[in-house]
Amino acid sequence: MNESHPDQFEPPELTPDEIQARVLYRDGLMLVIDKPPGLPVHRGPKGGPNLEASFDALRYGLPRPPVLAHRLDRDTSGCLVLGRHRKATATLGLLFKHSRISKTYWAIVEGGPTEDQGSIDLPIAKLNAERGWWQKVDPEGLPSLTKWRVMGRSGVLPAAATTTSATSAPIRDATTSGSPPPCGEGSGVGVHSGSLTSGRPHPNPLPRAGEGVRPARGEADNLSRKPGAILGAPPPTQLTWLALEPITGRTHQLRVHCAAMGWPILGDNIYGNGPRFGEPRLHLHAREIVIPLSRNKPPVVVTAPPPTHMHPRLSACGWTAD
Repeated sequence: MNESHPDQFEPPELTPDEIQARVLYRDGLMLVIDKPPGLPVHRGPKGGPNLEASFDALRYGLPRPPVLAHRLDRDTSGCLVLGRHRKATATLGLLFKHSRISKTYWAIVEGGPTEDQGSIDLPIAKLNAERGWWQKVDPEGLPSLTKWRVMGRSGVLPAAATTTSATSAPIRDATTSGSPPPCGEGSGVGVHSGSLTSGRPHPNPLPRAGEGVRPARGEADNLSRKPGAILGAPPPTQLTWLALEPITGRTHQLRVHCAAMGWPILGDNIYGNGPRFGEPRLHLHAREIVIPLSRNKPPVVVTAPPPTHMHPRLSACGWTAD
């Protein structure tokens, strides 16, 4: 899942002090750390710096280092869950498998939707055998659903349209819903049980699944081109800050879905218009994770501050520093 074009932003492995400073949450079962962008979570076939190489500094008195409970793409930053021992990792694995752990991502996209919230319901499959983890929208692919909500915009977009949906429902309130809606297994990404921003259900229905989607590229296309990029695309004149809920957990789901809708994630050098080298870097951040560790206690809610390279565009869309 960590495949992406290499660039000059690949950071070195973290020192013990650096990775300990990135711990967002710690208890006897797990750690949640703030993964830096550009650093793969595990060692690739060609070696190189990786996050796992620094896990020994996170033992905190236990005989073994923690292990990954799920994964994030190399260029994605934010909340990453580690199990501190074998039993804890198995428990977390079951929570991910049964869609009990939820995530909310922040993304800056080029252009953006005219509506204020919606869903993307488009099946996803591998692009081809030669392209490794690269994905595409494919009618024969696995069902894939993403919910999104506009958090802010730069520039001026048309007035938000009121839409209805015959196939989707508003995001549910955790206080009135018995359990979160289902999500696929995949890489452990799940669904938040309430609103993307406030914990309250969304007041308006969602648009029709797949509304506004661009046609998927066919196999006859030149596969040396990025699957979703617009060749010679000019710099975006407006940006949108989105909160994204991956209801299913397909590889590169958020990146593929946003690109298919015509608003690729800024800096995406596989599915969008991001350069192979240089700025802008990928603007995708695992902002929040919600983990129900105990039936008798509220879920653990952890948020990660956005990385510095996202600050200027977030600010242009109305974000103020936490």
